[in-house]
Amino acid sequence: MILARELVKQFGQSCAVNGLSLRIPEGQFFGLLGPNGSGKTTTIHMLATLLAPTSGCISIAGLDTVTDPVQVRQKIGLVFQEPALDRTMTVEENLLFSGGLYGLSRQYCRARIDGLLPLFELQDRRQQKVGTLSGGMRRAVDLIRGVLHDPRVLFLDEPTAGLDLPSRNKMWRFVQDLIEDSGLTVVLTTHYLEEAAPCDQVCFIRDGMAIKSGAPGELVSSLGDRILEIETARVDECLSVLDLTPGEFLVEGRTILVRKVDRTHAGMEEIQALLADRAETLRIRKPNLNDVFLWLSAGERGTGSC
Repeated sequence: MILARELVKQFGQSCAVNGLSLRIPEGQFFGLLGPNGSGKTTTIHMLATLLAPTSGCISIAGLDTVTDPVQVRQKIGLVFQEPALDRTMTVEENLLFSGGLYGLSRQYCRARIDGLLPLFELQDRRQQKVGTLSGGMRRAVDLIRGVLHDPRVLFLDEPTAGLDLPSRNKMWRFVQDLIEDSGLTVVLTTHYLEEAAPCDQVCFIRDGMAIKSGAPGELVSSLGDRILEIETARVDECLSVLDLTPGEFLVEGRTILVRKVDRTHAGMEEIQALLADRAETLRIRKPNLNDVFLWLSAGERGTGSC
C-alpha cells in the first residue's frame, strides 16, 4: 500500500530525513517511532503529499505522491498533531465542509456522520460549536473528519497528545475496529510507546534514518524476559559491584536498567545483598517498547530501511 524509497528532505542545510525507505502492506497497523526531531512528522507530511521530498520517491496504492497528488489525497486521511477544525463552526458544519473538499455529496456525508458520531457519544453535540467542546471531543471530531471519506490509508501524527486515558482508549478502539472491519492501513507516530504495542510493525528512526524495525513483540523479546531496575544515588558503585558488560545495562539519571536478567531466586538474593547499602529500590519487571527505545537511543546506527 505504501512504498517509499530513499527519502531525503532538506530544509536549507538541515537534513530532516536522510535516505529513509518504508514498505507498508495493505491493512497493516504501522508505527513510526523516535525522539523529537527524528523526522517523524516530516516523513508523514511527505507521505501525505504536504511536502515534496528533496529526493527519493513515494507511491501509495500505486500512485506517485508527486505526480498524482490529488488522486493520492482521495485515498488518504490525516489527523494532525493539532486539530484541523474551525472552532467557530459546529461539528456538523466542520464535517460537511471537509466532505465537500473531497467532492462528497451532503447526503452521503450526513449518512456517514450519522454512523460515526455515536461511536464517540457525540450525536447530541452535532449542532454544537467545536470551540465549546472538550479537548477529547475535538480530537474525536478530528478523527471522524480524517475517515469521513472512507480512505484506504490513515495517517495519525501524535493523535492522542494531551488526551486523558478514557479518551485515548476510546480512540484506539475506534482505530482497531476500522483496521479489522475495512482493512484500513494505519500509520502512527506517537510519544506514548505503549500505544504502538498493538502495531503489526514498528520502525524506530533517529536523525531521519531507520535504526531498527520489526514486530513490537519481537523487539521487546530481544531484551530478554526481564529487566532489573535499580534506583540509586551511587550509580558507579552499583555498576562496579555488579560487574556488567557494555550493552547489558543503561543508566537513566539515578536508575540503572539491566537487560536479559536470568537469575534464580538465590541469585536475586545475592544481588540484594550486594546492593543492600547502595540501592534504594530493586525491581524486576517485563521489558516493553519504552525499553527498546532507550537501548536504541543509546547508540545503534541507522540502516535507512524499514
